[in-house]
Amino acid sequence: MIAKVRIVYHITAFSWYAFIIKSLAAKDGEKLPPGIFEYGGPWKYLTFLNLLLQMVFFGMAVVNDLQTGKNTVKGLNKWKDLIFSVLAFPVGMFVVLLFWVIFAYDRQLVYPESLDAFFPLWMNHAMHTVVMPVLLGEILLQHHVYPKTKNGLAALGVVGLAYLGWVIFIYLAVGLWVYPLLGLLSTSGVLGLFLLNMTVVAMMYLLGRTLNNCVWGKGKTVTKNK
Repeated sequence: MIAKVRIVYHITAFSWYAFIIKSLAAKDGEKLPPGIFEYGGPWKYLTFLNLLLQMVFFGMAVVNDLQTGKNTVKGLNKWKDLIFSVLAFPVGMFVVLLFWVIFAYDRQLVYPESLDAFFPLWMNHAMHTVVMPVLLGEILLQHHVYPKTKNGLAALGVVGLAYLGWVIFIYLAVGLWVYPLLGLLSTSGVLGLFLLNMTVVAMMYLLGRTLNNCVWGKGKTVTKNK
């Protein structure tokens, strides 16, 4: 029974993210509101990259659910677990947490009112709210094997540095920060914020591992998490 529920859940989640991304793509060509610039397209926003990441993960989960060959399933499941533990869960949770914290403090720093007419309310929540319960549902429905903590955190660090480099590259190219908040900070402030964000992402990684162990038992992953 749980296997059937898991398959339905994965198909639904994959379809949901595919729908959101298609809805965002449909806005291509529309006049951009203040606060958004063309250079880099949606690929400069962590929110959009996270949606792609979630869609890829759940797509892999669907394929894994439907595979029958033992060797094929084992290999795909390994990569699926790696993507979930190191990227999908920590990045997805981080996007939701950081967005709503900054939004509550001063929405102009992350989601100006000018965007309300461009992105309907349901789309905002699809990008910045629904991600969290979907990930928590995945934790409840499927056990994931986590890598060694130091390896997982190292991989997160590499991804974080790559994104920081991308954001800085865009700033050097067009003189605009992807996020208005960065324009209020000095160089040391930007680096400090990056380190703070990476600390939060690392905490989300550890949270995911802890929840996974609480639901499915530490014994299944203890050898991988030393």
